[in-house]
Formats: sequence, structure tokens, C-alpha cells
Amino acid sequence: MTITQTVDIPADHRLTIDVPSEIPVGRTQVVIQFPVRDEAPPGPCPICAGNIDPETGNPRYKPEVYESMQEADDMLSGKIPSTLRRFNSFDEMWENLMRDDSDD
Repeated sequence: MTITQTVDIPADHRLTIDVPSEIPVGRTQVVIQFPVRDEAPPGPCPICAGNIDPETGNPRYKPEVYESMQEADDMLSGKIPSTLRRFNSFDEMWENLMRDDSDD
């Protein structure tokens, strides 16, 4: 069964869902899909803004951490070639981790 509902995200970013009585009681899996915006919202990135110490206004992490984060973003967006290894399954990843190769 698929249930689709459009909701407004409140300021506290908390949602409560009412499940139809036709859904059996017990453990289940809930899938939530968020839309991707065509353009970035105005203002600073809310995740990045959380990395600024409110008392000093200074970044919480060393500059190298921010450089690495930017490099990963650039790889994911295609700005620079990716050196990230991708896997098609968990088993493939696990097999790669368990190998004793020196190429990693």
C-alpha cells in the first residue's frame, strides 16, 4: 500500500503522521521522500551555519575539514573528477573491504 500526502513543514521541523486503520499493527518501514529544490534557498546553508560557534563566530572545525567537505561536494556535483569508489551492493563493498589490497 502506498500513501501519499503533501504536508507543510512547521518551524520546529517535526511531523506527526496518522496511520489509516487498515494498516496492521506492528513494525513497518516508512519511506519519506523530500523534493529537491531547483535552486538553493536564500541565506547561509543551514547545515554549514550549524558549524559556526555562536559565541566566537569562528568555524568549529579546522580549515582542512572544510576543504575536504568542499572537495567531496565538488566530486558529487561533477566539478572535479571523483576518486570515490562506488559499489552496486553491500556484498561487493564488504568484499572490497576484506581484501588485503594495497591499492586503496
